[in-house]
Amino acid sequence: MVKVVKSTVVDAPVEAVWEVLRDFNGHDRWHPIVADSVVERGLPSDKVGCVRSFHLRDGSHLRELLLTLSDADMAFSYCLLDTPVPLLNYVAHVRLAPVTDGDRTFWHWESRFDAPPGREKELHAMVSEGVYQSGFDAIRAHLAGGA
Repeated sequence: MVKVVKSTVVDAPVEAVWEVLRDFNGHDRWHPIVADSVVERGLPSDKVGCVRSFHLRDGSHLRELLLTLSDADMAFSYCLLDTPVPLLNYVAHVRLAPVTDGDRTFWHWESRFDAPPGREKELHAMVSEGVYQSGFDAIRAHLAGGA
């Protein structure tokens, strides 16, 4: 099993970061690899059990299921249902916490998944840098008005 853990501090209040991230269908407005996204069956994007169906800029189609969402904990979990990349049994968790020194946000993003033998390092790097790190950078730009 592959485990990816990334965290960062965002120079924005935790409430502002949570407002963006809690919209499970809003990642096409801030993440650079996401081209478009819709929640299937017209469900609200904060309803546990909703499925977001989206395309990456390279044309790949993915579907993800919202497993948990807690406003009190500023956290959510999701899993991959369909993806062209062999991230098998992929489950991710996002959690925010206030950093009171400067009114900033601590953002923890982690996942676990199985990978085909020999592809563990490649897929770890793809998720860690291509998804999580680029997401961190994109949120910073989005909140600064650059996205």
